[in-house]
Amino acid sequence: MMQGRRVSPGRARLRVDLTILSLVGVLLLAALGAGGASLYQQFYSPSAFVHRYLDLLAEGRAADALRVPGVALDVAVLQGADFEPTASEALLRRAALATLDDIEIVSATERDGVHEVKVTYEAGGVDGASAFRVVQNGWIGVTPNWRFQRSPLAEIDLTVRGSDTFAVNGFTIDRRQVSSQSAESDPLAPLPLLVLTPGAYSVTVDTAVSATPGVRVLADTAMARTAVDVQAQPTEKFTEVVQQQVEQFLTQCASQEVLQPTSCPFGLEVQNRIAPGSMPKWSIKTQPKVSVVPDGASWAIPAADAVAHIDMEVQSLFDGTVHELKEDVPFQVNGTITILPDGSVSIRVGSPG
Repeated sequence: MMQGRRVSPGRARLRVDLTILSLVGVLLLAALGAGGASLYQQFYSPSAFVHRYLDLLAEGRAADALRVPGVALDVAVLQGADFEPTASEALLRRAALATLDDIEIVSATERDGVHEVKVTYEAGGVDGASAFRVVQNGWIGVTPNWRFQRSPLAEIDLTVRGSDTFAVNGFTIDRRQVSSQSAESDPLAPLPLLVLTPGAYSVTVDTAVSATPGVRVLADTAMARTAVDVQAQPTEKFTEVVQQQVEQFLTQCASQEVLQPTSCPFGLEVQNRIAPGSMPKWSIKTQPKVSVVPDGASWAIPAADAVAHIDMEVQSLFDGTVHELKEDVPFQVNGTITILPDGSVSIRVGSPG
């Protein structure tokens, strides 16, 4: 009977060592692969590219965000996107950005080389969600470079009624300074403003003439246009000034010693004639309580009741007798108010009719 070959202890130990090394090698390769995938996902993936852009917005680094590949737009792209070629870039700055917190990547999908990255966040205290399209933009060494296929800029078409000056997220803007037509622009024509998305933009007015608590819009869609209409309301101080001006105007009217004061909302017709040596004496018995309401880009004074009083002597055309006439004359007053380019106020007072 033949005896089997006996494996030497040294050779058996070598086989065990080789097996262990092979397992270690496999585990090491797996770890390197997992580590590489983790590094890719964290630093070099489309999701990481989008997160870095959002981090720039969260840090208020608007200028750096505009340098991210695919963000800035030229005139040709603006026209192709149905944006206004003359849209203002006044809001593409740190001072116009609201807070951006709780950024989270919720999904990332790819189709035909286009990666869609969906995110959630809190912008200016408002919860929001957006989607970004990202494509490869060459390589940096052995890692891919990325750019936005569709710029994350958007356009707000803003109309502010009752004020040329307003603020967006606290950043003050004068419509006449940023409009492509300067001071000649129609105050009711929408003002196109480029904004970075995602972002919350709060439009407020706080001037001596008008104010509004604000209108907030969440710009959450890339390359979208949003119309925003803000109606400012007159301040109490402005209404007080208008009241004073109207009272002064009516008092001046009352100083005219004629039956029909020129360019004034009250007067009196009499069947007899004014007695020789007598002149009509007007006074304002009850001043109107003036209110101010929006009227397009300007303001208006709605019709308000008032009472004038006339005191004079009249002579009868029938028998020549003279008697004293004291009469209250009710009337109404309205008007228009225009804010002039130099900031002064022009008030035109009239009577309804």
